[in-house]
Amino acid sequence: MSRERPRVLLIDDDRDEVELLRARLTNAGYEVVVAATLKSAQAQLAVARPRVVITDLPGEGAEGLAIVDALHRAAPSLPVIVLTAYGSIPDAVEAIKKRGAFDFLPKPFDGQKLLEAVAEALHKSPVAPGATAVWRSDILTRSPLMEDVLAQAERVASTHANVCILGPSGAGKELLARAIHLASARAGTPFIAVNCGAIPEGLLESELFGHKKGAFTGATQDRPGLFQAADGGTLLLDEVGDMPSAIQVKLLRALEEHAVRPVGANEAVDVDVRIISATHRKLEERIAAGAFREDLYYRLNVVKLTLPPLAERREDIPLLAKYFLANLAARYRRQRLELATEATELLIGAPWPGNVRQLLNVVEQAAALTVGDVISAELVRQALGGAPPLLDSLDEARRAFERDYLIRVLKITEGNVTHAARLASRNRTEFYRLLERHGLAPAMFKRERAASADTPARDPVGARERSNV
Repeated sequence: MSRERPRVLLIDDDRDEVELLRARLTNAGYEVVVAATLKSAQAQLAVARPRVVITDLPGEGAEGLAIVDALHRAAPSLPVIVLTAYGSIPDAVEAIKKRGAFDFLPKPFDGQKLLEAVAEALHKSPVAPGATAVWRSDILTRSPLMEDVLAQAERVASTHANVCILGPSGAGKELLARAIHLASARAGTPFIAVNCGAIPEGLLESELFGHKKGAFTGATQDRPGLFQAADGGTLLLDEVGDMPSAIQVKLLRALEEHAVRPVGANEAVDVDVRIISATHRKLEERIAAGAFREDLYYRLNVVKLTLPPLAERREDIPLLAKYFLANLAARYRRQRLELATEATELLIGAPWPGNVRQLLNVVEQAAALTVGDVISAELVRQALGGAPPLLDSLDEARRAFERDYLIRVLKITEGNVTHAARLASRNRTEFYRLLERHGLAPAMFKRERAASADTPARDPVGARERSNV
């Protein structure tokens, strides 16, 4: 099976230079995507992540360097190679040192050095979507958000740093943890996952650290814990935010000493284990509530990866549904199973509080009930528990964003239109027109300030508006 050609995004508005660069890169086996402006480049990044960016520095000084900042805001892990004319070399050095650019080449550039720089960047860049990569083969995505997470995951996999994976339930935290393990030097060693919230406190200590014979009633023989079972490999502490306080103390000691003491033992046992923790909880809030140790938090949270919920990666829904249906067809010994067009639209528009796990459940329920090979929209609607809301139209989404933005700005300025218009980079006349379009009055926010200070708001319309914000 052929591998995809690595994608390189070229940002340059000089046609002659673009054609020269495109020819060199294409002949070297790369797929070249061209953007003449930063705005066009940002659109390309939103569609599909390249593995390397090559950019000219438009303008001089801060104006030229801003493009490097903008690219890294969109994709923090993306290697950026800067091309610069002789007079702009100090700016390019600035980009390298402070802006996080990967490399720079002075113009006129040497073609061989360009290819060497791209090859080196590729070596440090994550594997492109669709390319063969065993470590991430179980994670299906075409979402730029997920690609960013996977890029960071591959980078951290090559280190020994502990990783904390955040994300809602059902988003695939264990899948990502296993992928990190497979991308690391520990790939051939054990990967063991334990749900810290599913095991009673009285058993969790023994489960993690093991116990000696006679340590407690029922301990009829020595039993190594999961730390020892994962020695040399990776231990996933799932839902670590639910870990009891007493176990947190012992876990912290194990991380600091790289050793565990089984229950009832007098001596500790050395272990070499990489810890990946995962939780759907906000650990900072647990720390503030006194339910989670701050020192343990910093030990676990050396590198933080955040998985987006399924609702923020809707482009993955048809891809995942198709994959689930292929597996279900094989399990049910059906020649094929597929979704009707309207059924797919229902899935794309659903809210998905249960994320990928819920999507699998819905697809499986609909597949189990279908008579034919094509799953109808009605079966999907039934599996979803009713008719889910469809995606807003572009106009509706734009209006909703605009209204929320205006409310936020007016809250910040407490109804001061001059200040609000300045924050929004609009003149007062245009700003008042926007407020009128959305039925918003500055006085509503001034009354809110007065109400919060001393007296209750008297205007029921204003109160109703605030309750809907």
